[in-house]
Amino acid sequence: MNGEDWRELALAQRLGQLRARGLERRRRCVESYERDGSGVEARIDGRQLLSFSGNDYLGLARHPDVVAAFAAAARRVGVGSGASHLVTGHHCEHHALEEALAAYTGRERAVLFSTGYMANLAVGTTLASRGDLVLADRLNHASLLDAGRLSGARFERFVHGDAAAAERLLAERTEGNALVLTDGVFSMDGDVAPLAALASACRRQRAWLAVDDAHGLGVLGSTGRGSLEQAGATSEDVPVLIGTLGKAFGTFGAFVAGSAALVELLVQRARTYIFTTALPPAVAAAARTAVALAAAEPWRRERLREHVARFRAGCSSLGLPLGESATPIQPLVLGSNEAALLASARLLERGILAAAIRPPSVPEGTARLRITFSAAHAATDVERLLEALAALPHPAPA
Repeated sequence: MNGEDWRELALAQRLGQLRARGLERRRRCVESYERDGSGVEARIDGRQLLSFSGNDYLGLARHPDVVAAFAAAARRVGVGSGASHLVTGHHCEHHALEEALAAYTGRERAVLFSTGYMANLAVGTTLASRGDLVLADRLNHASLLDAGRLSGARFERFVHGDAAAAERLLAERTEGNALVLTDGVFSMDGDVAPLAALASACRRQRAWLAVDDAHGLGVLGSTGRGSLEQAGATSEDVPVLIGTLGKAFGTFGAFVAGSAALVELLVQRARTYIFTTALPPAVAAAARTAVALAAAEPWRRERLREHVARFRAGCSSLGLPLGESATPIQPLVLGSNEAALLASARLLERGILAAAIRPPSVPEGTARLRITFSAAHAATDVERLLEALAALPHPAPA
């Protein structure tokens, strides 16, 4: 066996292990969008499917005004920024979007990142270091967990949604700064962090609180300002707010919003900001239009709430075991990888895409269908999904 063969064998063995455990994943190729390009009905791998697997909660990803803003900016300045922000890549479109995001979130400043993962790593590695303490909710997104691990600080996870457990860990520290990281809305369960309780604990223990509201901004709160607005949390309660542009705002990229000093420190020290190419300016132009639409069109949030209420009522009638979530993320926990894959396959036979989510995205034994809703869905789409779920052979308990 030559050197190249043993390497290929090792890779094949690892892939085989994933396949045997029901953990192999595959990418689906989206060919086109139907129904006026709404995004919820698409031709995928040659089939026309109704999708309940996206994060375009407000239905803005293919909004004609957002597309037009992107196209106009691309014609004017091209499709790439050409450099990092601190060299020559910071365009006026980036600056205008940062100002719009600061205004939208009620913060002094905001700074753009290329992805939510990079924004979270920036927060963790800039605000904590050796000798400090970083705490993270056990069910946080992987990027927040990695932010804690890569910070160099002592890193611990607390029981999901348990502010008292977080405070006990904070109270044990004897030196250094402390940073608490949490999702606002948890991406696989759809539940909301106890932000008021966490903020109180952090105040008492003199700790920073950073909230990644990727799945809350644009969706929750009376004006769509996210889980912080819903909890009545101020910028003093949550000094570090992380958001993404690829969920409710339908575009791409991410940001951190906070005080002028916080943002300036990130600009000066965050490696994931300094050492990477800036977002294409056209994306920033599209995102600014999307943020304005999210603020100006509350009917999108209202429609989302109607879809969620209709779906949860239908699942209750069917005896299906939904998780406790009032957000567009509705987890149907089925337990085993095989059960989740089978349920997803049966729905696919009926022209419905609902992805099977398995470890490591969720804990072992909690594989599920992660069903998500968009303002682009119609009420008849929800009814079609419920009819398909009713036809599943063995809806399993959570």
